[in-house]
Amino acid sequence: MKSLFSHHTGAAVVRRPAVAGRFYPAPPTELERTVRGLLDRASCPPIAPVRGLIVPHAGYVCSGPVAACAFRQLRRLPEADYTIYLLGPAHWHPVRGVALSGVDAFATPLGTIPVATEKVATLTSLRAQYAINDAAHEPEHSLEVELPFLQLTLERFAIVPMLFGEYADTRQVAEDLFQLVGDDPNSLIVVSSDLSHYHTSAQANALDRRYLDAVLNGDVHGALEGEACGRMGIATLLQVAALAGWQPHLLTYGDSSQTCGPADRVVGYGAVAYAKT
Repeated sequence: MKSLFSHHTGAAVVRRPAVAGRFYPAPPTELERTVRGLLDRASCPPIAPVRGLIVPHAGYVCSGPVAACAFRQLRRLPEADYTIYLLGPAHWHPVRGVALSGVDAFATPLGTIPVATEKVATLTSLRAQYAINDAAHEPEHSLEVELPFLQLTLERFAIVPMLFGEYADTRQVAEDLFQLVGDDPNSLIVVSSDLSHYHTSAQANALDRRYLDAVLNGDVHGALEGEACGRMGIATLLQVAALAGWQPHLLTYGDSSQTCGPADRVVGYGAVAYAKT
């Protein structure tokens, strides 16, 4: 497999897109038109000031409308330099703890996004569960699909890409992130996760309603017990929110039968925003 990493000017290492042309359009003009259209059509209640989001990560044709409801909230933020802690599951490569990235930037067809390398260094210096593991990031879609939405809602930002394995200590990660994010209004947490997988639409809706109830009630155990592929990141955000006094707001829910697939084998999608209100 050809490496997605390449050396650019000044010896900067950039992760090139892994799923452009599959999960979202590869031509830049088509991608921008698609994302702006999704954002413009999204009709969700305004939540401010947003400190955290839970968003789906399927192909845009499937989960794009739900994701857009969450990312539209970022349009209301004041102009600033933001740090986005981007949390998602590692689907393709085994991870023990939390896999960080050692690259300087992530690229999409819309351009490059700097990695907040000093924040990555801070985390890796804290404890052993944070490790540079670019092999996990190389093929992963869960973080990549969120990047074009961020590029078209925030003017200036850097990311801290974090992929979770099953044995991550979510309590400890939450305490560490709270120290970095809690009092900084320019630091946000975005958790990438789909919900239930491959049930009938009726079954998925029932499972996902129960799961989202657990999320909205701050039930960490319930969040970890559900089918959401990004449940480790979700459980982490729930615990950061408890420490920081952020309140969850369900923005919208849907499933793939409404957009891209049959009703007997669906994936559930939810959008949740956290704010200090």
